Amino acid sequence: MPDFHKLDSSIPVAPLALMVMDSASGLGQLVNSHLVSFRHGMHNTPGNDPAFQGYVKNDYRVKYSNPRFGSGESKAQIQESVRGKDVFIITDVMNHSMTYKMFGHDNYYSPDDHYQDLKRVIAAMTGKAKRINVIMPFLYEGRQHNKNNRESLDAAVMFSELYKMGISNFITFDAHDPRISNAAPISGFDNFMASPQFMKALISEIDDLTVDKEHLTVISPDEGALDRAVYFANVLNVDTGMFYKRRDYSKVVNGSNPIVAHEYLGSSIDGKDVIIIDDMISSGSSMIDTSRQLKKKGANRVFICTTFGLFTNGIEVFDEGYKKGDFDALITTNLIYQNPEFTDREYYHVADMSKFLATIIDFMNHDDSLSNVITPTEKLHSILEKYNSRSAKTEDLFD
Repeated sequence: MPDFHKLDSSIPVAPLALMVMDSASGLGQLVNSHLVSFRHGMHNTPGNDPAFQGYVKNDYRVKYSNPRFGSGESKAQIQESVRGKDVFIITDVMNHSMTYKMFGHDNYYSPDDHYQDLKRVIAAMTGKAKRINVIMPFLYEGRQHNKNNRESLDAAVMFSELYKMGISNFITFDAHDPRISNAAPISGFDNFMASPQFMKALISEIDDLTVDKEHLTVISPDEGALDRAVYFANVLNVDTGMFYKRRDYSKVVNGSNPIVAHEYLGSSIDGKDVIIIDDMISSGSSMIDTSRQLKKKGANRVFICTTFGLFTNGIEVFDEGYKKGDFDALITTNLIYQNPEFTDREYYHVADMSKFLATIIDFMNHDDSLSNVITPTEKLHSILEKYNSRSAKTEDLFD
């Protein structure tokens, strides 16, 4: 738990305002509720100090609209003043549930549509807001993070575009390749990991879990996720291993070389619980194949942790895998749109990131160090020690 008393010795940059895009309305509502709770009950603020004008409110969200013409063109309208405010825009470019009318037909939003709406909102407040901060949990075009031959480098173009429009800070989570921030090297960029929230969800949702080197291993499903797995293994104080994908480079299917096989590198996992961690699940077929191989190697239980559950081909492959015993639980975050039909699954668990995100916003509004937001590894080890000894209730460990 961050020490909010550190904020009592600093003043906010400007009055806080949340611009919650329609794509992130669910997450934005939760974040707003936490901010209201923080500032009503946790901060000590002088009542008549002009520097704290509008500091304690019942709702920090700004009303806006994105009306569309019949041709599909759109505009952004800010329906209340943001002049002089520290604005945090929350958007979810992966919300595929939204539609708009174009020539009389329903069109589903793509990431490109969400990004254009974000730019419209920024354009509507540029020159008026004190500071504009963009919170984009899933990095737009983050998977197109390098350039080969004659192709676009869309994430870099996005960064360049937004900073030229006047944003001050960019906040994202578990970026596919955070080095893409080099496209705007002297601008504010923060990339946060969901590891502590995964840990909280695991010890809250999974019965009889023992978190130590003798009983648990963290696995990376491929080479690209190894750093993420090593970090999570350090948080849990356990060993790690990895798979590497053997591909057929003579073919290209759906934009990439098909995977021939997954090969495992690491110590024995026989009889151990295993956590597979990755930034995203797209179709999910390779994740299920990895889980199946771990079970064949003697893994006791397999838990899948992913920051972004996209499930681009539906969730049926996980339904089938769970029935066959290929894995035992799936944990993902609520940083992007959650299909209500998916969350009803017995194996499907959600790691709530809203309180963590609200804490980030609270500290950034004070221009305080974000190192105060991140729970130190030593504190996490202490929590796990209490959990393993069952000397405290699970719900009390993160207070």
